[in-house]
Amino acid sequence: MNIELQRVSVDEAPELHRLQVQGFAALLAKYQDFDTNPGAETVERVRERFEYSDWVDQYWIQLGTEKIGYIRIQRKENNVYRLSQMFILPAFQGQGYAQQTIRQAEEKHPQARTWELDTIKQEPKLRHLYEKMGYRLASSEHCIRDGMDLVDYVKP
Repeated sequence: MNIELQRVSVDEAPELHRLQVQGFAALLAKYQDFDTNPGAETVERVRERFEYSDWVDQYWIQLGTEKIGYIRIQRKENNVYRLSQMFILPAFQGQGYAQQTIRQAEEKHPQARTWELDTIKQEPKLRHLYEKMGYRLASSEHCIRDGMDLVDYVKP
């Protein structure tokens, strides 16, 4: 079954927060990165992201009427776009929905000249997904804590 991307409204911030906590729970438990993991954010912080609506697009990832995830896309200068956050709920992972989501996100923004993202270096499944979708490892790496580094990816 195919997914659809549907805009998230500020009124849905509490639901987004609840699902975001579920979506990032495993990574938060593994890395204990309470300062950077979206699963540790407050509902107030989730709500604050709607203040940037002129340069951020936020979408539910929907399978029929069920919300199975979320993606946030930042618009930067010179038609550079950034996949700044994405999660698929655990029960729906490994079924190709992340690939469909990235494809649809890119199709919704045909003016994008370049795409960027970062991900956890120590997570081979995440890196494989992005590489499979045409993203290439950039030169920067950021240490978040011992045993957890972020690496940047670009897709021209």
